[in-house]
Amino acid sequence: MTILRSNCQTLYEADYWQWIETTLDKLRSQDYENVDWENLIEEIEDMGRRERQSLKSNLIVVLLHLLKWQFQPESRSGSWEGSIVEHRRRIRDAIEDSPSLKPYLETIFDRSYEDAVKQAKAETGLPLETFPERCSYELAEVVNDDFLPE
Repeated sequence: MTILRSNCQTLYEADYWQWIETTLDKLRSQDYENVDWENLIEEIEDMGRRERQSLKSNLIVVLLHLLKWQFQPESRSGSWEGSIVEHRRRIRDAIEDSPSLKPYLETIFDRSYEDAVKQAKAETGLPLETFPERCSYELAEVVNDDFLPE
């Protein structure tokens, strides 16, 4: 067993794609005794973290562009609107694929807004005081395809 675990660890470190294929083959054939459980568990945990990070990143981008849309109306562009549409779609797809992420979206909303304000300040050159301290948009508006602040 130790030799097998050592071989799995080596495969995991040496050829990640081959490790995935080997692990899938073992799971499909129900060869559970020889599955590299330690790395498999770690990979599944990482998948969850990446999903949450992606969701947060997409939310920040939408908030950022909504702020720029609202507070720099003279600079509005199709690329800003396109970015809003794209990142809303990514959020919607993530929630459709994993509805249990919706509460997470709600818990990160305020912090994501703070991050978006910092980035909006940096990108627009506007004073920090230009932007409301608390988000004036509801989460439902932020993810609504028809919402753009005026």
